[in-house]
Amino acid sequence: MEYRLTTPVTKEELAPLRAGDTVILSGIVYTARDAAHKRMMERLDRGEELPFELNGSAIYYVGPTPEKPGEVIGSAGPTTSGRMDAYSPRLLDLGQPIMIGKGKRSGEVKDAIRRNGAVYLAAVGGAGALMAASVQSVEIICWEDLGCEAVRKMEVRDFPLTVVIDSQGNDLYEQGPAEYNKSR
Repeated sequence: MEYRLTTPVTKEELAPLRAGDTVILSGIVYTARDAAHKRMMERLDRGEELPFELNGSAIYYVGPTPEKPGEVIGSAGPTTSGRMDAYSPRLLDLGQPIMIGKGKRSGEVKDAIRRNGAVYLAAVGGAGALMAASVQSVEIICWEDLGCEAVRKMEVRDFPLTVVIDSQGNDLYEQGPAEYNKSR
């Protein structure tokens, strides 16, 4: 199935999604990688607010390359999501419903996804130019000193994604091989 979603999203909008479905996402997506996640945790530990609203948000694990003249953003392919696994359950528990990246997630992240009715979406790895084509505008909102890992607010239109882990905990990375092996 294909679903069109616009951020901010609700748990009710994510509930029908199933592992393997396509999501065409529009709206605001925040970028954050390892260093930014570490700083977010430090802020939370000090009792400070995060630089953006988590409820209804999507965080894309990306460190975009510099844009060329006339472009909004450079290549914007996903980074390996497992590097955010230590931080993701806390953010999910605080209301973040969508994570975007590539690669497998830990059992703790899957538990937090189920517990919170969230989803993990995959962007096509190695297709940074394709992903960048959906970005309409970009603004650094904090930690500019992190360079490509600074937190950015991106407006996206028709951002192509695949549901890897749905709100029920179904995992495409497990289901796909299992179905293949069953058919052999």
